[in-house]
Amino acid sequence: MKNHDILSSREGFTMRHASASLLSIFLAMMIAMPLCFAGTYDFKEMTPAIEQALKNRQTRYQLLQSLKQEGAVGENNTGYVTNLKDNAKAIALTADENRDRRVIYEALAKQNALGNTGLLEVQRAFAEVQSEKAGTGDMIQSSSGDWKKKS
Repeated sequence: MKNHDILSSREGFTMRHASASLLSIFLAMMIAMPLCFAGTYDFKEMTPAIEQALKNRQTRYQLLQSLKQEGAVGENNTGYVTNLKDNAKAIALTADENRDRRVIYEALAKQNALGNTGLLEVQRAFAEVQSEKAGTGDMIQSSSGDWKKKS
């Protein structure tokens, strides 16, 4: 193998690796963006757990939106999704989504040194953003606990 071939293959690997890394960061930021706008929270370090949680959320996004439109899943007032009907898909999805949201919330609270009430603060901020972002007809829970369709 010639030096030129080795350099080209190394450059190709480096470019593919850099492109994949940039794409991952971009996707993570698109999903995490509501958190940043809800408060002054940001990730100080993009850990593997955060990256995985963000990827998982992106993967299930379309199914989540579909179940929200069906009224099977709603955004609750604590920053999580709730299964509103006896739907096996919704039960599994809400458990997975809430687990990943929890990873993100805990990381934001910890990385932003929000103290003992930090997790609740992040959850409330995220709940507010999710309520605002909800589509027409999506079920959202008010701060008083009542469920309603967003109009």
